[in-house]
Amino acid sequence: MKFVKQAEWLNNQLYNDNIRIADCRFALSDSLLGQKLYNEVHIPGAIHFDLERDLSGKVTEHGGRHPLPDTEIIKEKLERAGINNKSTVIAYDSGEGSFAARLWWILRYLGHDKVYVLDGGFKEWQNKNFAVTKDLPEFKTESYTLNLQPDLAATYEEVKKAVVAGEAVLVDSRESARFMGLTEPIDKKPGHIPGAINKVWTENLRNGYWKSIEEQKERFRDLKPSDTIIVYCGSGVTATPNVLTLTELGYDHVKLYPGSYSDWISYHENPVESSES
Repeated sequence: MKFVKQAEWLNNQLYNDNIRIADCRFALSDSLLGQKLYNEVHIPGAIHFDLERDLSGKVTEHGGRHPLPDTEIIKEKLERAGINNKSTVIAYDSGEGSFAARLWWILRYLGHDKVYVLDGGFKEWQNKNFAVTKDLPEFKTESYTLNLQPDLAATYEEVKKAVVAGEAVLVDSRESARFMGLTEPIDKKPGHIPGAINKVWTENLRNGYWKSIEEQKERFRDLKPSDTIIVYCGSGVTATPNVLTLTELGYDHVKLYPGSYSDWISYHENPVESSES
């Protein structure tokens, strides 16, 4: 897959001055775990990008549980990490794929093309017995120029228009039980955005490794390349693996709804559907 790099490739490029590595390990159940794991050991040269501190903005009434970060703040983080517009960025997590894909999507939204996800994440790196370290890297502060790509993000208004007029395909990336409204462990209202179809994000991977292009094509065979596709999850994190895969497959009109379901239901008048609707 074009947007996924293998551990062997990164190991061979580990001391390439143009390579920057982003450790995106995180746990939704323990917001401190990612930083703890990074402090204990990480890939040499990796900078930690925390989902809540670096890859999300301040939570308000609307915008969802993980709103996008302020672009100037993430720009400064990139510059301090020694990342400029020509850098090749490799993002990894523990192997889930979603936290690394969140950074992948954000960088593409900022206009950065050379960004990839490490197949198998840190677990695969350790399985290969490649070098790890506790040392914290230091890089010269770089200059980064933003080139925002707003078409990669769907606004709330676009999502509402899709519900009313059916001008886009809504893809819900959450597990099926949440999609159907049978359970809802996080958000206040169970169900899904009306008209959405369910493509569970974990089906992008098998045992932490991205599935082949042929398998991915089969997963999304009911979608047309000409469709405008709006992908969402609970808060704009686990939707990103589906966005990555659809982009990989050549779908040209794929958007992430950053606020996702948690933003949709923050407008109390909005309807939801469930298996009992």
